[in-house]
Formats: sequence, C-alpha cells, structure tokens
Amino acid sequence: IGVGLVGFGLFFLLFGMLLYFDSVLLAFGNILFLSGLVFIIGFRRTFTFFFQRPKMKGTSFFLGGVIIVLMRWPLLGMLLEAYGFINLFRSFFPVAFGFLGSLANIPVLSKVSRALG
Repeated sequence: IGVGLVGFGLFFLLFGMLLYFDSVLLAFGNILFLSGLVFIIGFRRTFTFFFQRPKMKGTSFFLGGVIIVLMRWPLLGMLLEAYGFINLFRSFFPVAFGFLGSLANIPVLSKVSRALG
C-alpha cells in the first residue's frame, strides 16, 4: 500500500507540475507521498527521520512548502519543498547514484545501452 501511495503521490506531483503548477494536484500528490512514506517505514520512524536535530532545517522547508501548496501558492511552495527535499535526503543521493551506475552491469541493459550509444 505504501509503495502505491508514494508512486501515486509522485505521479500527481509530476502531473501537477506539467499542468502549470495546479495547486490541487500538487496538494494531493504531497498528501499521498507523505502518507505512503508513513505506510512504508512506520509512523515512529517517519517522525524520528523528519524531526532529527540536524535535519530540522530541511524538515521546516519541506513541510512549510507543503503547507504553502495547500494554501494555494504552488510555485513558492514547490520551491521551498525542493530545497527542503534536497536538504533532507542529501545523504541518500550517493547511494541512489551508485545504484543507477550499477545498472549498467546488468547484461541485458548493457547490450541495450551499447546498441543505443
């Protein structure tokens, strides 16, 4: 359920940005994303992740951006959310890029990338 909620949340966020920052779609995407995160890792872990002392700046920007999007200021809210997201998940980016780099070692994908390259 959690992965589906996060997926639909990201879909609605992307769709809301494609439709010139439609505030209803962005708000719906934010709510689905946060609720999916709670379903995936649990309420206590989500709370402790967001409210750690070193991550308070990123949390305040991210949740402030969500509130501003809910107040129908989508462009400003998404800018604040993006800054907060980068601050919150800064430590996960090297892991994600390492995983994406290791995808080239899969035989089928390496043949496809060589054929396209």
